[in-house]
Amino acid sequence: MDRLANTVRPYAWGSVTAIPALLGTEPTGEPQAELWMGAHPGAPSRVDRGAGPVGLNEVIAADPETELGPEAVRRFGDRLPFLLKVLAAQVPLSLQVHPDLEQARAGFADEERRGVPIDAPHRNYKDANHKPELICALTPFDGLCGFRSPAEAADLLAALDVDSLKPYVDILRAMPDTDALREVLTAVLSADREAMAATVTEATEAATRLAAAGGPHADAYAAYAAVARDFPGDPGVIAGMLLNHVRLQPGEGLYLGAGVPHAYLSGLGVELMANSDNVLRCGLTPKHVDVPELLRVVRFESAPPGVLRPEADPDGAEVYATPIDEFRLSRHVLPADAAPRPLPTGAPQLLLCTAGRITLRGQGPTAPGAATELRLTQGESAYVPAPEAVELTGEGTLYRATLAL
Repeated sequence: MDRLANTVRPYAWGSVTAIPALLGTEPTGEPQAELWMGAHPGAPSRVDRGAGPVGLNEVIAADPETELGPEAVRRFGDRLPFLLKVLAAQVPLSLQVHPDLEQARAGFADEERRGVPIDAPHRNYKDANHKPELICALTPFDGLCGFRSPAEAADLLAALDVDSLKPYVDILRAMPDTDALREVLTAVLSADREAMAATVTEATEAATRLAAAGGPHADAYAAYAAVARDFPGDPGVIAGMLLNHVRLQPGEGLYLGAGVPHAYLSGLGVELMANSDNVLRCGLTPKHVDVPELLRVVRFESAPPGVLRPEADPDGAEVYATPIDEFRLSRHVLPADAAPRPLPTGAPQLLLCTAGRITLRGQGPTAPGAATELRLTQGESAYVPAPEAVELTGEGTLYRATLAL
């Protein structure tokens, strides 16, 4: 197994203090948004097997079948198919959706054929993979996830009593659900920007009043008003009012599949995703918004946000059930008197300690130069190749990312 040296991404929406507090380091005064663990070429973790630090992507590329296991290579190719992160949001992330696998492959091939540079700001598809993702809260965590029912969205907008929103309310109440959501989102994103900015300003003032007054939607109105203060005049504020507002408590999670519009608003969480950079934005961003392509990818289906709570398995882990094979997230909470807990082998693993101290002890073959025992404290992480058997001891909490083989 290998201790990981990881990169912190300083995106502008990140918290100044949350990741330093997890890592036990001093804040730099700058936002620290994401701690990346894995083999993504944009910021691979580094390991040292005796010859100096090297990217985990290079280690895997040198011997993918040994590192990942033959079954993983057969199904997902010769790279680690998932990326583990700690995400710390102080300002909302962009309102966005991700394509499914077929859409990603077609979109990537089309932009390659048209010669769109991979780093062009208007490029939609950075790779040919889909990007399902799972967020698990370490602190109270606010987000927007999936469409509300049109009837509920109509009631929420109507209560704002903003004249320019009334046509949207009428559409949401009169048309079939899927058609209503499509029609209103299209209208919001296609509206005159100056007129929409005035609508957002008026809606923000009303949402602030309604949040203070209490009632069943007070938390949602407060969240939308806060978003608007960070993104004044942005159409994404009104688009976001079509979505469910959700507040996760520590240990709860959300799974975001293809086509589901979402935005993370605030909080610290563990995020696990397929290894892709494909994002289509709806708003809350100065970046490119490709409305026609976005509308082609969005799934106009209303549903509750579907908060995930981990379920215990026979091995003592708490598993977050998701409907895909590229990743599987589980949580191990070890009390002080816990017996050693073995981890299954046969697939690569990323292990992150979020509290206490956890010792990893090798129980079988290990890579040349890799450690046979590692002690992880809060914020530290490790990589375990597919064939290596490891058991956990100590007292603390550890998140395990692997494949669902």
